[in-house]
Amino acid sequence: DNVPAFVDTFYNLVTDIYEWGWGQSFHFSPSIPGKSHREATRLHEEMAVDLLGVKPGARILDAGFGVGGPMRAIAAHSGANVVGITINEYQVKRANMHNKKAGLDSLCEVVCGNFLAMPFPDNSFDGLILLKPRVMLLKLEEVYKEIYRVIKPGSYYVSYEWVTTELYNHEDPEHVEIIHGIERGDALPGLRSYKDIAEVAKKVGFEVVKEKDLAKPPSKPMVTRLKMGRIAYWRNHILVTILEFLGIAPKGTVDVHEMLFVTADYLSTGGDKGIFSPMHMILCRKPEE
Repeated sequence: DNVPAFVDTFYNLVTDIYEWGWGQSFHFSPSIPGKSHREATRLHEEMAVDLLGVKPGARILDAGFGVGGPMRAIAAHSGANVVGITINEYQVKRANMHNKKAGLDSLCEVVCGNFLAMPFPDNSFDGLILLKPRVMLLKLEEVYKEIYRVIKPGSYYVSYEWVTTELYNHEDPEHVEIIHGIERGDALPGLRSYKDIAEVAKKVGFEVVKEKDLAKPPSKPMVTRLKMGRIAYWRNHILVTILEFLGIAPKGTVDVHEMLFVTADYLSTGGDKGIFSPMHMILCRKPEE
């Protein structure tokens, strides 16, 4: 019951660090040979909206948009009107600022709200994208019901879920510690098995069109982006320590920076062992009525 408030507090603390260290798109994406991480992320976001088959002028919902990196890439690529919803008011302010700076505020609208009770009428959207769905794992079925409600019949929904894979063994203490470390460090109520995703989607009425783990080969391991050199870590740690001491960064920033560094190790280890994926892609269609 306290998950929404907890997640809101979590993102108040980590949003600036995410944006500083990761960019404006708070999600994983497969690497592309010859492309930077930023370029690969943008191309991946464009691919996601292409899966929806929408045309310019369509209305798309971006659920959990962070500070709006995917929203802006989607709007610029497709010409669609993109509405983003997040539970965190600070991220709303950051996204509005970035949208205006990019000249995309006419195509991008941001809303502060809860995924479990979205403030939109039935059949409001021509498609929905969810590239960072970690915060809703506890009540996945209720979220999927809401998604089903707000998109139009015949439209598509694409999501990249954080899951445990077929290699995860819940009786292996090392596996359990890795997954718990990921959950603690990323404000996750509890990771789901990859098997649950399509099952829940079908249960609420969706047709599952495609399902694929994009973290598997030929994609490069997540560790290629997560492993920060120790020198870079200490450089950044000294900087956030000074900023917090001067009152420029809020109290707790240093602790959050340490927590995220530890979490990166859990994420890398989970990816290396193949027991965790942040890119389990599922494409669903709401049947025609």
